[in-house]
Amino acid sequence: MTGIANLRELFTRNIRTSGIYIAFVLIIVLFSVLTDGLLLSSRNMTSLVLQFSYILILAIGMVIIIIGGHIDLSVGSVVALTGAVAAVVVIRGEQPWWVGVLAALGTGLLVGAWQGFWVAYVGIPAFIVTLAGMLLFRGLTLEVLNNVSLSPFPSEYTSIASGFLNGLLGGYGYDTFTLVIFAIGVLGFAYNAWRNRRARVAYKQTVEAPVLFVLKLVVIAAVVMWFAWNLATYRGLPAVLIILAVLVMVYTLVTKHSVFGRHVYAIGGNLAAAQLSGVRVKRVNFWMFVNMGFLAAIAGIVYSARSSAAQPAAGNMFELDAIAACFIGGAAVTGGIGTVTGAMVGGLIMAVMSNGMSLMGVDQSTQQIVKGVVLLLAVAFDVWNKKRAAAAR
Repeated sequence: MTGIANLRELFTRNIRTSGIYIAFVLIIVLFSVLTDGLLLSSRNMTSLVLQFSYILILAIGMVIIIIGGHIDLSVGSVVALTGAVAAVVVIRGEQPWWVGVLAALGTGLLVGAWQGFWVAYVGIPAFIVTLAGMLLFRGLTLEVLNNVSLSPFPSEYTSIASGFLNGLLGGYGYDTFTLVIFAIGVLGFAYNAWRNRRARVAYKQTVEAPVLFVLKLVVIAAVVMWFAWNLATYRGLPAVLIILAVLVMVYTLVTKHSVFGRHVYAIGGNLAAAQLSGVRVKRVNFWMFVNMGFLAAIAGIVYSARSSAAQPAAGNMFELDAIAACFIGGAAVTGGIGTVTGAMVGGLIMAVMSNGMSLMGVDQSTQQIVKGVVLLLAVAFDVWNKKRAAAAR
């Protein structure tokens, strides 16, 4: 098989994933031109990481919920509630910053267990449970804060979202530590990709030609190291990026290589078949929502640390941004399909569009219209892709 034929086959066989990455590249190019290169400046790229990290964290949990055939409308309110609990403990209660972090995480786990109970064991649809949760947890936020904002957090707490790791290995005009961390990440990715390819070859599955495989790794490495260089020449490695990277790696492993992950896909893909296969559907559904509460708590900590305050209106519309990131990133409306990586790309597409339009001075109402149209087109593409696949059979 020739390289060109191989490339064409890989694209058409994986048109959902291919379309996401192509759209992402085109959007970056478009807004880079429209903003005269400001979008890709070192300062702006660092700001992108800091401003949209909590949406990406929410998207990790949301994509698991969507793969399982559910939806969670309460995550924005949970972000507000967990941030409020942390503020009451740290600011009003004058406790150490880490006590506030633990209190927020505990609150998120309790929220997840509460919602998971109603969905998994009572059998109420997740849409209704989380809609009620959206109202319930927003009201609790108002009660916890007495309807006023609390600020400021101590510097140790705010450094979770606004801190940087730099100067650890020196560097003249750039941060060596940032480059080393990214280089290690690239090497780890290349090794994992090689192992996966070798395993597919052993099972006689279709793989890309060696030239295409190497070319893909070179391109990815070049893009990642270019991004690392931009961070290294500004303020170094954002602490929140480390948190996000760890979460992405952990949950990629969970969804792809764990029993829990396979059961989530099974439930979302075919509930009846999953039950007949012995999958403990209630338990899996319960832990899906516990996990979502945990990640919403992390997002709440990051958001409150970023703003150095807990506000009654915090997290407003965050659930819609997280849901949009998942669907734009290739998750299926009906469940059973989606990846953590795809959700991250979908979230980055939303982030680049929002940031690019802000740099252009586009008003907020127009931004909402554009994001709504993009979401609609992403779901329409998913529907079209399913019809195309069904017709091919």
